[in-house]
Amino acid sequence: MIRVLVVDDDALALELHAAYVARVPGFEVVGHAAGARAALTALADPDRRIDLVLLDMTMPDGTGLDVARRVRAMGSRVDIIAVTAVRDAATVRAAVSIGVVQYLIKPFAFGAFRERLEAYRAYVDGLDRAAGEATQSEVDALLGSLRTVSPPTMPKGLSDETLQAVAERVRTASGAVSSTEVGESEGMSRVTARRYLEHLADVGRVRREPRYGGQGRPEITYAWVRG
Repeated sequence: MIRVLVVDDDALALELHAAYVARVPGFEVVGHAAGARAALTALADPDRRIDLVLLDMTMPDGTGLDVARRVRAMGSRVDIIAVTAVRDAATVRAAVSIGVVQYLIKPFAFGAFRERLEAYRAYVDGLDRAAGEATQSEVDALLGSLRTVSPPTMPKGLSDETLQAVAERVRTASGAVSSTEVGESEGMSRVTARRYLEHLADVGRVRREPRYGGQGRPEITYAWVRG
């Protein structure tokens, strides 16, 4: 079993990612950390025997890059997969330079998460099978196993550009918003806005909340999941 430490300062994201790990055969969660200091404490504990860290990049008490650098300075060879909404090129480049083996951008569905873990497991299995000096083809196969991941699928009829606009609208709102409010602000119908919002809810980036008003059924609203 590959022993995993899940690190995220958002409690809902921490719970969701740990649940995702539990659904992938060959992996087990052996620790949770809600911040940079807690992650470093867990990684310094030899009894944990952590193989892989799912590491958020933005936390109140330090960045994921800070954690990765400290881990390498400690001499640890633990593997790291960044799981974050941060997507600027400088952060990605820095992450790669300190040995982050995968970079998974939020929001994502379970299928994309599973593919990253399965690719990582293929890489680990290849290392375990290798003996002595590796041939060029064996090296290529090992490195290639980390990159043979199919792109995440978008539901039919949805566009990435519009999804990002809807996500930004919810993220910057002062509270939960309805599909009607999003549709009006983004120039689309309520039904179309709801399709994007439901997709964001399915991948764990927003949560559904009932809004109670007058008589009848409560209106469903959507609030951003921080982290």
